[in-house]
Amino acid sequence: MFQTIAKSLFGSSNDRYVKSLGKIVNQINALEPQMQALSDDELKAQTAKFRGQLEAGATLDDILPEAFATVREASVRVLGMRHFDVQMIGGIVLHRGEISEMRTGEGKTLVATLATYLNAIEGKGVHVVTVNDYLARRDAEWMGQLHNWLGLSVGVIVPNLNEYQRREAYNSDITYATNNELGFDYLRDNMKHSRDQMVQRPFNYAIVDEVDSILIDEARTPLIISGPTEDKSELYVALDEVVKGIPEDWYEKDEKTRNIQLTEEGTDEIEKILIERGLLATENLYDVENTQVVHHLDQALKANIMFKRDTDYIVKDNKVVIIDEFTGRMMDGRRWSNGLHQAVEAKEGVKIEPENQTMASITFQNYFRMYPKLSGMTGTAATEAAEFWDIYKMNVVEIPTNVPVQRIDEEDEFYKNTLDKFAAIAKAIKEKNEIGQPVLVGTVSIEKSELLSQFLDKEGVKHAVLNARFHEQEAHIVAQAGRLGAVTIATNMAGRGTDIQLGGNVEFRIQDELGDMAEDDPKRQLEIDRIKAEVAAEKKKVLEAGGLFVLGTERHESRRIDNQLRGRSGRQGDPGLSRFYLCLEDDLLRIFGPDTLFAKMMNSNLADGEAIGSKWLSKAIETAQKKVEARNYEVRKQVVQYDDVMNDQRKVIYEQRGEIMEADRVDDVVEDMRHDTVNALVGTACPPGSYPEQWDVAGLKEKVEEIFGLTPPIDDWLEEDQVEPELLEERIRAAADEIMEGKIAESDPSIWRQVEKSVLLERLDYHWKEHLATLDALRQVIWMRGIAQKQPINEYKQEAFGLFENMLDTLREDVTKILVKSELRIQRPEPQALPDLPEFLTGHIDPFSGLDNSADLDGSAERPELFGSLAGSPRAAFGPGGSNTDNPFEGLDISRNAPCPCGSGNKYKHCHGAAGGSAAAE
Repeated sequence: MFQTIAKSLFGSSNDRYVKSLGKIVNQINALEPQMQALSDDELKAQTAKFRGQLEAGATLDDILPEAFATVREASVRVLGMRHFDVQMIGGIVLHRGEISEMRTGEGKTLVATLATYLNAIEGKGVHVVTVNDYLARRDAEWMGQLHNWLGLSVGVIVPNLNEYQRREAYNSDITYATNNELGFDYLRDNMKHSRDQMVQRPFNYAIVDEVDSILIDEARTPLIISGPTEDKSELYVALDEVVKGIPEDWYEKDEKTRNIQLTEEGTDEIEKILIERGLLATENLYDVENTQVVHHLDQALKANIMFKRDTDYIVKDNKVVIIDEFTGRMMDGRRWSNGLHQAVEAKEGVKIEPENQTMASITFQNYFRMYPKLSGMTGTAATEAAEFWDIYKMNVVEIPTNVPVQRIDEEDEFYKNTLDKFAAIAKAIKEKNEIGQPVLVGTVSIEKSELLSQFLDKEGVKHAVLNARFHEQEAHIVAQAGRLGAVTIATNMAGRGTDIQLGGNVEFRIQDELGDMAEDDPKRQLEIDRIKAEVAAEKKKVLEAGGLFVLGTERHESRRIDNQLRGRSGRQGDPGLSRFYLCLEDDLLRIFGPDTLFAKMMNSNLADGEAIGSKWLSKAIETAQKKVEARNYEVRKQVVQYDDVMNDQRKVIYEQRGEIMEADRVDDVVEDMRHDTVNALVGTACPPGSYPEQWDVAGLKEKVEEIFGLTPPIDDWLEEDQVEPELLEERIRAAADEIMEGKIAESDPSIWRQVEKSVLLERLDYHWKEHLATLDALRQVIWMRGIAQKQPINEYKQEAFGLFENMLDTLREDVTKILVKSELRIQRPEPQALPDLPEFLTGHIDPFSGLDNSADLDGSAERPELFGSLAGSPRAAFGPGGSNTDNPFEGLDISRNAPCPCGSGNKYKHCHGAAGGSAAAE
């Protein structure tokens, strides 16, 4: 109560913070007349001026007001858009490394140009991160006009670029990219073998657009680069056939966690089936020998029972493509791990790709935390503010709208079942359609969107369906969702990043309708004027009809997704309406809601087709959503906790790789590894505090011979008085060093250094890859420690640390063994005599001159247009064809197949090196 009173009197902490930023906005506004007075060239020169100020010791905060004023004026001249004051506040929040929460339609893309420009002046690079390739390209092209005009370079990272193009884009002042491309480039860079092959430069600053989608929704699954393992297609198919034939009473399913557990009867029956089909190594399903079969059986159960086609995935071009549960978008190139994707492929009867082994991985949390400064923007972040602070240390700041919101958010309507609900939805859409009010319908899956489409077809309502099947047309369909009478069915997040403008989107209509018309066509401008006039007239009618009506077909498990859907309406002060339709069969109510209470009340009090609306029911739904959000946060937090363990190790490995790649020589590292290997061998054979008679001398001799190829007289050394392990280490080290010095002396030192470097990197990558596979396996089973009342994460940390130390020991031993036993042989290949060619191969048309040089069977005919201008060459002294009988090159070490030094263009053996010293003029 006291908090409510204090808030009404003094405002919230967010309100006070936003108000404090008004002072800086006033400074920016005061500079506007000064900027307007500058010529274009003078305004462009501001960038060089700011760079000079930074070099002289000024900070970014010092130049912020003038830099923002410069961007605002440049935007007016280049884009025809002037930043509002609230957008200036958003820009300041971004520059400070915070999250700017701005409603849909408030111009977040334009806001980003302020912080982007200011931070790019330093020349260290700014990354603007988007949720898909379309937005990356669009923003780079659209906002790139402004940045280029101000003298900054802009690059864009999208799939299918080569390494040169990627490097150029990353070296730009500002780089637009998707989160996936950035993360994968980081992992790929740390698999390269030289620094100049890497495409990214050190991280500086990133602005994440739709920050909640990238840093929250997609953070539950790490990015993984993997390589194929053995093909187990037959096993997947065989287990899929088994699973498809089992009855429901053989298993229990938990829809909250998506787990399947076989009952006792089910286990016995499946065991018999597997034995009959010869799939088990022993007769007991849970014997160690059958571990792999049990694992893939579990995945086959999940694939067939818990994963639904057109909800969790679609089949496109004979491939299983994952659908993001939050965005509704296809996730091309992403695959479920641990054999689940293969199980789904077997279920759908498509080609089964081999299971993959992890070669490198990172979570988005740990990737983006590497940026010294990170900020983000979205329309909905407040509900996840605690997570943003806990994980990323980013504060969420709610920016007020430029114009007050006029959208009306109505109470939810509840129905008994899905058919009643969809019938009511179709009826409501038809009513709105008849008065011309555009309707955007949000669904949670492709299946639901297509079911609703059938209802609308029956009602005779013309509509567009947008889901993962029509991913490519997403922006164009959503852009026109605000047209008069338009009905658009979309997954809740579809078209995010594209404004829905009432009356239609002029730019997209020009692209769609005038795409084939030439830019210089005189009719083009007339057509553009026509489209603008039509959009203006249509917008007036849509406003009279009540603006955009957003209709949700069910509540999402995250309140944030519902808020995003609602936010599509009421843009920039436009009127709008939103309403959600729910029923007892919705996943959220069925799985997470209070079943008995809802079921009793609604089944006993509601007739078929009847609806009920209640604030109490809506509150209960919100409580269920909070529970799910808390559970999902725990899942993401657990992912981070486990990846943090690997991240510490990843940093060590990647830093070591970087140092090795940059070093001209790594002989000191190799020497340390060799000495550490000797110390480890002696330490294992002669444990501290033990007596000499307890030492494993035989084992030590065996290991020394295996690794170093040495047979030192260890027995003789031990017969001496007072031989300590330290003395053994010293003598074995000296013998090993002597071998290496001999190898280096026998070879070219520079080549040997390269060999050391290559071996070190190659073995480091190999053992790191194997270590990742071990950690993956450990993570799958570590939860079982909880049964023994132990914390799985703490157990994982201890085990992972021990495994990492073992990996380093193995790496030292492996590198030492390879280098000690390797032999460096550099052989120059001897020129081989050409075989006699059959008649049909003797025709030879020179590709440069077009002449038939059949007489010159090895293709060394003279090329006059290449060599005719060599007047000052040795050839000139001997005349055409080089007919001097004396060979001036005699005694020189010239290969017979090398070009003749006289410049004739012939091989030496056909010119001055011919038998008898005469030139063979062809």
